[in-house]
Amino acid sequence: MAAAIAGVFALGLDDYLSFEALRDNRQALLAWVDRFGLLAGLAYMVLYATVVALSVPGAVFMTLAGGFLFGAALTTVYTVIGATAGATGIFLIATTALGDSLRRRAGPGLKKMEAGFQQNALSYLLFLRLVPIFPFFVVNLVPAFLGVRPRIYLLGTLLGIVPGTLIYSVVGSGLGKIFERGEEFSLDNVLTPEILAGLAALALLSMIPVVYKFLRKRAAS
Repeated sequence: MAAAIAGVFALGLDDYLSFEALRDNRQALLAWVDRFGLLAGLAYMVLYATVVALSVPGAVFMTLAGGFLFGAALTTVYTVIGATAGATGIFLIATTALGDSLRRRAGPGLKKMEAGFQQNALSYLLFLRLVPIFPFFVVNLVPAFLGVRPRIYLLGTLLGIVPGTLIYSVVGSGLGKIFERGEEFSLDNVLTPEILAGLAALALLSMIPVVYKFLRKRAAS
């Protein structure tokens, strides 16, 4: 895995995950998608899973590109499947390669955090996935080190990335007009205060079970 990540950056493959690369090759990509149809969608999911598994910066760009090539609805489906597959892959690798060793050497602070995370794993995962301030690759790895079960990780990832994916897919579906007008595109214009507020509200809702358990435990004591 480390060798594959190093190879991506050494060969400059990450340079292709850019707005400029999409703009310059958009006609060829659209023709390819039109020609191969579902196969193009499968290729997109495999590529997306690979980018996520290798922790290569560019997942957001890929979602935007998917929206441009496939439309918002299909891109949301393709991206959720690809991103979940890639995130689960790196999670399983981290769990088997590093997780057990780290937990054996962990101090009492990390062990206490691990116990709390395991009790409310799904709520915590949804919160981390919904709030866009946490890097995607970090959220992929931390649950592996805290002993989260694969089934809970899979469900939390699958549900938690849907809102953000839908937002970027819709924005990506409008890139054609930006290309036609020759305008520049910036990610800073995507996550508006209104959208951030909506994602924050969903993240807070995901924490209701945690708050409920805390209050019930406090009342019982």
